[in-house]
Amino acid sequence: MANFNSEHKAVLDGMLLGHPFVRAGKMFGFPAYYVRKNLCICLYKQGVGVKLPEQTVKKLLEVDQNFTPFQPYGKNKMRKWVQINLSQSEDYHQYQSVFDQAIQYLVQKQDEGQT
Repeated sequence: MANFNSEHKAVLDGMLLGHPFVRAGKMFGFPAYYVRKNLCICLYKQGVGVKLPEQTVKKLLEVDQNFTPFQPYGKNKMRKWVQINLSQSEDYHQYQSVFDQAIQYLVQKQDEGQT
């Protein structure tokens, strides 16, 4: 059974599911959010993985200690993914701009045919 923080999911559902391009789904048994057909954001254990441009990931890892490389199941770091680790679920609201950027990134890539 997938281990994730259900309180994080409740907050993210409220933040993301009203967006016209976002739909709920699963990623390896974990709750996830897709932009059209592509995975964009997912809960993983006690954090949240987010797909962003590689340069954005590098910058976030340098400037905010709440970001770590996204390495599901101990695999190699994913260069276009970052994980946000917060203990208080409500604190994810502070990262709304990051989630918005992830959604826009995938919408743009899909519109360009580059997914």
